[in-house]
Amino acid sequence: MANLEITPQPRQRRPRPKVVTLTERAAARVREIMAQPRKDGAEKPYAGLRVGVKNGGCAGQEYVLEYAEAADPLDEVVEDKGVTILVEPKAVLFLIGSEIDYEVTKLSAKFVFHNPNETDACGCGESVTIQPAELD
Repeated sequence: MANLEITPQPRQRRPRPKVVTLTERAAARVREIMAQPRKDGAEKPYAGLRVGVKNGGCAGQEYVLEYAEAADPLDEVVEDKGVTILVEPKAVLFLIGSEIDYEVTKLSAKFVFHNPNETDACGCGESVTIQPAELD
């Protein structure tokens, strides 16, 4: 019998959906913030906006937004509307399908999460209950 050599072909992967997306208002606000000189006086620009979830508040969890000096090796890196979003690895399943908006009212201006995985929120709007997304 002839010796047949089979060469594996790389499998075409379907594109993964973004963990989070930004509305145009949120992206514009993040770009505006990132364009300002850093308050700590450092010359190096931030790598992006780090997004996560932490335990706290009356409903159990809170969203976290902060400047990121650099991407951590396990961060999920999302590019959306000219903004780099770094999603903490432990937050990915809680944030899948989320959209971040920026709302301005007479009394406040803030980033707001529209998360299909939220099951409850406290009355003051500072904390939420989030169930991890179920992946098929």
